[in-house]
Amino acid sequence: MLRVTLRGSGLPTVTLGSGETLYFGRSPDHAVPDDSVETSLRVTAIALPRCAPHVSRVLGELIVGEEIARLRWHGAGETQVSSLFDAPGGARRVTITEGMSLLLDEGENQLIVMRGRVGPEQTYDDLSIVVDVATSTAPPPSQVPRPELDEDDDGATAPAPRLPPLSREWYVALALCEPWLAGTDDYPRPPSNREIYERVLGWHGYAWNLERAQRVDDAIRSISALAFGPRDDPFRAGTGRAQNVRFAIGRRTAEVRLVTVDDLQRVERAAAQRKVPPPTA
Repeated sequence: MLRVTLRGSGLPTVTLGSGETLYFGRSPDHAVPDDSVETSLRVTAIALPRCAPHVSRVLGELIVGEEIARLRWHGAGETQVSSLFDAPGGARRVTITEGMSLLLDEGENQLIVMRGRVGPEQTYDDLSIVVDVATSTAPPPSQVPRPELDEDDDGATAPAPRLPPLSREWYVALALCEPWLAGTDDYPRPPSNREIYERVLGWHGYAWNLERAQRVDDAIRSISALAFGPRDDPFRAGTGRAQNVRFAIGRRTAEVRLVTVDDLQRVERAAAQRKVPPPTA
């Protein structure tokens, strides 16, 4: 038998046993079938507190079997799952997207929904959930509180905060994240201000005032504030080397999908169409 515990900041601890299923998210009650009393006792839901409006109503489905615990992800965005288990490889960290399933390791599994929790002044922090998987000699009782419904909430999922497409900050973010979006995240250093300017100029044909290094820095600060939120913004922390900070911002911006691989491919195609190759002799 398995004993699975779900906990988080501001979230009542929920304990599940083998044969039980838990839906969790911003407003997951509609996912629970109501066809029988037996089903309602085995399938439950819990709303996560302080969820951002762009978080999906149903983020995940936690299915507890006799010997394994499975997480099925229903959220529209990505989440990171990290765990520490007794294996030659040690700790693992994976990213899962909508429709993917993952077998949880015995012990502590941490889920990070980036920018998933409402912070002060309508900012967004990471939402952290811990799922602890352990063996049990007897099936534990379910302790799932029923969330109170907000009558003013229509349940619709809002779009996640994004950079305005084709804006100056959007192009700077694309140039900054290019090593991660292109799959070359072992790039030895993040791009310099001059390299960012040249990339934007090559893609767009116009680079605003990015030839001035201060304007590139200003754009990166705006990107960082949106990607990290005020609590974790490295510019507010005031520590670390400039290149290390820029590397962290580039990686985080790609992780929270402020710009995507599709965006990079789109600007590359547009730039290629503007360039006519010279005739060959």
